[in-house]
Amino acid sequence: MVKPTPTQLRELRNRDSKLAAVLKRLGPFPGFPEVSKKRQTHFESLTRAIVFQQLAYKAADTIYHRVCALTPGPRFPLADEVRNLDFEVMRGGGLSRAKALSLKDLSERILDRRLKLRSLGRYSDAHIIEQLTEVRGIGEWTAQMFLMFKLGRLDVFPTNDLGVQEGARILDKKKQRPTAKELAARGAVWAPLSSVAAWLMWRLADEAKLQK
Repeated sequence: MVKPTPTQLRELRNRDSKLAAVLKRLGPFPGFPEVSKKRQTHFESLTRAIVFQQLAYKAADTIYHRVCALTPGPRFPLADEVRNLDFEVMRGGGLSRAKALSLKDLSERILDRRLKLRSLGRYSDAHIIEQLTEVRGIGEWTAQMFLMFKLGRLDVFPTNDLGVQEGARILDKKKQRPTAKELAARGAVWAPLSSVAAWLMWRLADEAKLQK
């Protein structure tokens, strides 16, 4: 599990007193990735992200397990199995056409080695985002979530994430959420622990939902 050092956290608190207060109240950053995420292969992490896009958790989880059942064993089909699965069979498992095509494209790129997932963690955040967003159906946000929750990168800042924007609005007591551009400027002070700040923004947004 990747965690910031005490020195890094102290410097972050010194740079932003508002964030320091939230960090003190909500507790220490838990570190990424979670144990369950560590057990997932890079491929499984990305396929899960594709399946879960824009769906409620329960519906996405049902579809994910239906696709797992299309091949032997309890886990998600491997890249070569996805490539060989009939497209309509995948659709029958509940996948949308777009998601089935995304899974096919991801698998093809892995098998022909255009995308080398095993060595991806050696590279910079920017390079990984560039590589992943070439896959059909994987956008910048999905790549950023992979960086944070699978690779444990500490300086990822998803400025287009509505939860992060809402948390920043609450933090600064604004009436409106900041735009992605405004949030990038506001959050510049949080580098090189932008992932920590993003996690705190999500917690603030979650907290506000529970209070409604």
